[in-house]
Amino acid sequence: MKFAGLTNQVIGCAIEVHKTLGPGLLESTYEQCLAYEFHLAGLSFVRQKSLPVNYKGVVMECGYRLDLIIENKLIVELKSVDKLQGIHEAQILTYLRLSHLSVGLLINFNEVMLKNGIKRFVL
Repeated sequence: MKFAGLTNQVIGCAIEVHKTLGPGLLESTYEQCLAYEFHLAGLSFVRQKSLPVNYKGVVMECGYRLDLIIENKLIVELKSVDKLQGIHEAQILTYLRLSHLSVGLLINFNEVMLKNGIKRFVL
């Protein structure tokens, strides 16, 4: 797949953070540590990028923020919740549509085994 190498690299960084910290911390902690891992891996990224909504040709700042955008290609949405819900999946799909990006990862760090908390989305 077109983005498989990038998503695998991002997942590897997330696994490293999870292996070091474990589950149970705040989402913001995982975001900061994951950003550091991306830096160490030489990946370009942006944290907390504003995502405006284009409504009938008018751009509106509605307060949406993307947790991380990697290499201007991949959205990474982080969670630290008991269980991923349908609303979390809907959120990342909406972010993909609004940002005009095609690939996203939803990562829930509040899992004993991180692989159980990772979902990949492609538009």
